[in-house]
Amino acid sequence: MFWADHAPPHFHALYGEYEALIDIRTLAVMRGTLPRRALALVLEWASLHREELMENWKLCESLQQPKKIDPLD
Repeated sequence: MFWADHAPPHFHALYGEYEALIDIRTLAVMRGTLPRRALALVLEWASLHREELMENWKLCESLQQPKKIDPLD
């Protein structure tokens, strides 16, 4: 996430030379692409941490430091 980023609430997922913007509310890819396996893992992680992602989005909107979110086990 980036401070004061554009709506809708989303996060950037990076994997090698790939990047995708993922909508936090719907978990849809807004822009970009990731390899199929990487995307599946990112979406699994995001579905488990959706509330934390939205909390971080709100923190970033108010130019506050986002909280660490645990990785996928």
